[in-house]
Amino acid sequence: MITGKNYIGNQLSAKGNKNFKTFNPLLNVENDWEITEASEEEINDAATLAAESFKVYSKFSGTKKAQFLRAIASEIEDLGDELLEVFSAESGLPNGRAVGERGRTLGQLLAFADHVEVGNWIEASIDTAQPERQPIAKVDLRKMNTALGPVVVFGASNFPLAFSTAGGDTAAALAAGCPVIVKSHPMHAGTGDLVASAIINAAQKTGMPNGVFSNLNSSGIEVGQLLVQNPHIKAVGFTGSHRGGRALYDLAAKREEPIPVFAEMGSVNPVIILPKALQNRAKEIAKTYSGSITLGTGQFCTNPGLILGIKSEGLNNFVETLAEEIVKIEPSVMLHPNITGAYEKNKATALSQKGIEVLADYETEVKPNYVRQAVTTVEGNTFLNNTTLHHEVFGPYSIVVQCENKEQLEDVISKLEGQLTGTILSDDDEIASHTNIVNVLQDRVGRIIFNGVPTGVEVCPSMHHGGPYPASTDSRFTSVGVDSIKRWARPFSYQDWPNSMLPDELKNENPLGIFRNLNGGLTKENI
Repeated sequence: MITGKNYIGNQLSAKGNKNFKTFNPLLNVENDWEITEASEEEINDAATLAAESFKVYSKFSGTKKAQFLRAIASEIEDLGDELLEVFSAESGLPNGRAVGERGRTLGQLLAFADHVEVGNWIEASIDTAQPERQPIAKVDLRKMNTALGPVVVFGASNFPLAFSTAGGDTAAALAAGCPVIVKSHPMHAGTGDLVASAIINAAQKTGMPNGVFSNLNSSGIEVGQLLVQNPHIKAVGFTGSHRGGRALYDLAAKREEPIPVFAEMGSVNPVIILPKALQNRAKEIAKTYSGSITLGTGQFCTNPGLILGIKSEGLNNFVETLAEEIVKIEPSVMLHPNITGAYEKNKATALSQKGIEVLADYETEVKPNYVRQAVTTVEGNTFLNNTTLHHEVFGPYSIVVQCENKEQLEDVISKLEGQLTGTILSDDDEIASHTNIVNVLQDRVGRIIFNGVPTGVEVCPSMHHGGPYPASTDSRFTSVGVDSIKRWARPFSYQDWPNSMLPDELKNENPLGIFRNLNGGLTKENI
């Protein structure tokens, strides 16, 4: 049952004097449940509790943290159909998407449980002493990753489960040993409330310290700002717009003690179609990409918003077919009227640019909060000279850039801002003769897809979901997969420390049986 209150550790609280409701974009009405916005007192209480709990929780073994994460997954699953119904009521997304996203959320929690239980993520490194070394004796040094401290996680608008209350950021931070305060997204605060209750139940059942998790509500930006500025907070996780992520980044940098903000932001995810691919299968590619552009109403961070090709008959065929196919797809609902409004505004800005040709713009009247997909095209020179065309239009929109030759194509790619993904479509091994394009694209993106679509992010250790700024604020880290745990940890060294006082990960006898870098070699052997 939705409480509408804030979770300050294990306690429900409603000290705020402002209430708000979430919105059902499919029915175009407010939902019944009221949510209470967190007060400044509640924010401070949650941060203080998190700091106190960190002293205990950060010392818990991987096994104990794994028990907590598995219990969270079990409690979320036990929420049953109510969670799915509230998810759909607050997002307009169908039940199938709710089931799929819940499955991904549970899978992430269980993957992190396994990851910390094995324990290799701490990257233990040991260089034993050499007292006889001349002219200076070598000291004993042992290094491992250790938790940063309390983390604030901002729920994402487009993933009410997988990137929100118990999503990847939260799972990774808890796995690292960091207490988490979630700033619930106002568009799906009811969903967040239910998931928060599951996390609190799991914390109590597994003996976690009070304050290891809190969930705070807010309809605006004030609660998030106060959280980021609170001195107890040591890091921030964010998935959303470039404007929001950059504002948090700047706010965190201005603190007396600056802290890292790991923000995953906008991306147009360029798709390069090489000449032979255009010649041999232009229509097939166009049909595939009409579906990718409109998938989920274009509300994925990996939506293909930019398609690049060299002028040819094949490119003409692609453009014509894409225009024909994309208007065959029925428009769908966006997550919220605010997102609908932003899409229409940004699309209008793009369409108003000089040199833009509209290939297809769904013209039939649509229901409230539904949006019409559109594809446009532009000359390579025009695109290079107008950076407004480089910006993301979040929704079912894409622009095809028609380049004069391979050199201009490379130039266009090199002038792009940082992106999450880049895709290359190739036939007959032609990619072998386009290594410059591959190299230029690699410099601009965090992941390259070959002969596929960028929509869809596999959750596994080899996934990198991040990229050069502004795709993310730190291209060295991923926000998807178990390696995302590294965002919430810092290296720490012990010098000449008594073996009995070392953490188990660094003791001579290696009681955890983990892989360690011992004097330059990876091994599970003891010392």
